[in-house]
Amino acid sequence: MESPLLATTGAVAAEFPDVGVAAHYGDPYAEQRALAQTAGLVDRSNRDIVKITGPDRLGWLNSLSTQRLDQLPPGRAEQTLILSPHGHVEHHLSLVDDGTHTWIHVESGEAGTLVGFLESMRFMLKVEVADVSADFAVLTAMGPSAHPGVADSAAAAMEFAFGTDLVVERGQLERTASALRLRGFELAGMWAHEALRIAAHRPRFGTDTDHKTIPHEVGWIESAVHLDKGCYRGQETVARVHNLGHPPRRLVMLHLDGSEDRLPDHADQVRREDTTVGFVGSAARHYELGPIALAMVKRTVPVTAVLQVGGISASQEVIVPPDAGANVKVPLIRRRGDLGQRA
Repeated sequence: MESPLLATTGAVAAEFPDVGVAAHYGDPYAEQRALAQTAGLVDRSNRDIVKITGPDRLGWLNSLSTQRLDQLPPGRAEQTLILSPHGHVEHHLSLVDDGTHTWIHVESGEAGTLVGFLESMRFMLKVEVADVSADFAVLTAMGPSAHPGVADSAAAAMEFAFGTDLVVERGQLERTASALRLRGFELAGMWAHEALRIAAHRPRFGTDTDHKTIPHEVGWIESAVHLDKGCYRGQETVARVHNLGHPPRRLVMLHLDGSEDRLPDHADQVRREDTTVGFVGSAARHYELGPIALAMVKRTVPVTAVLQVGGISASQEVIVPPDAGANVKVPLIRRRGDLGQRA
């Protein structure tokens, strides 16, 4: 669905993965500064929204996903993952419970498969799942000057360190945005949002991930996984990597050669000398850091190696360290005879 805010003066429509909302409103760098330094508002109404009702909803979600949700208090936002039986990430959810409903937003086009999966797992529980993307939309308020009352007109609000996601009635999208602009929020497009997201080392599902991604590879083990909760699908892989092994790949931020007047495309190969070692997810121009990108590379790539992305040189900034996982330290037990020989 195309956002009505695309009719705003200066708005330029975004392309993949943000079709339907604005890339920018005329000055992407000024928009970044507003989001980072004062107060900005990002139209993310292309995202899908799912609402769950029923008394069993939180315990049920807790059993299906990676985060501890059965005791989630009203108003506290969380991230959680739905994994495949082999531990690969199938869905990344941002959610909040208001005491009556659980509100979830996911990437554009994801609600259908998510709802289908959830419906298949209802059994006899008292839960109702609905795709409400046609009726509700997401606006994200960011910046140190964002006012405490920003969520007053929202159906739900998810406050994260990176900003506050407001779930608003789609029919009130323009009116809500106009009211916030009158309160000092500057409209900012997805180019600004993505540049700050990349700089904050926050991966995006479906853009910075692929069908093989496991939580440890992108750092979601810290933000979207509870390591001491009960069983859920894919838990065996999470536990095995966390306790005994290392993920095969790791997310890095690339500082791209600024002399090139272009950015790499999504899914461009990352190469070290003549060998392909990964792929690019997101890329953007940051108002202070210059051209940057997120990429998935093999764990064995040295962190100091200079890489090539579509002919552009890039240095790495570590997000997920090569030694991620393997948190159990197994003591070396020597035989008594060995100790005697050392003595």
